[in-house]
Amino acid sequence: MSGEHPAHAGKTRAETGSASKVSYQPRRSSRRYELQTAFLEATRKTSSLMQLMGQAAADQIGINATDLNCLNILGFTGTMTAGQLAKATGLTTASITGVIDRLEVAGYARRERDPRDRRRVVIHLAADAALRKVAPVFAPLIAAWQEIAASYTETELELIVRFQRRGEEALRQQLTLMRSPHPGTSALPVRPVRPD
Repeated sequence: MSGEHPAHAGKTRAETGSASKVSYQPRRSSRRYELQTAFLEATRKTSSLMQLMGQAAADQIGINATDLNCLNILGFTGTMTAGQLAKATGLTTASITGVIDRLEVAGYARRERDPRDRRRVVIHLAADAALRKVAPVFAPLIAAWQEIAASYTETELELIVRFQRRGEEALRQQLTLMRSPHPGTSALPVRPVRPD
């Protein structure tokens, strides 16, 4: 007797070997791969559009895109030191000084000495000017986002908010890696694994 397994009777060695590989290799979902690819493409497109939107808004407001980004970051807290703003944006001290100069001249921010430490300069958002000149430029986009949000349930919105926060954290981690690279780490995006 040859000892051949009945299930392999009449099959060539190549056929049985191929069958064994198929039976033991985990199969990945092609639909999941498509969704992961679509997700990454949509994220890249959104990022590109946001940059274009920022530039177009800056042009309309009358300041440059870097200054508008700094103004946006300052708007989250209303008050920051020059050092904090430099750290948040990754700009040098000299560059952030120029940004603050321009925002102050444009009426969007003002400098004050920290009363507890006269060596520190505190930057305050000029909220009235921002609401009068900046907010109207972004109002149509915000209205469109609100309309989109209204089409989702509270449960769906909770999921979207969790996703956005995780995405924000991922961006912060990548920024840290890019600004202060560590050996053996990479800030490059990971591509989805193509199904077999």
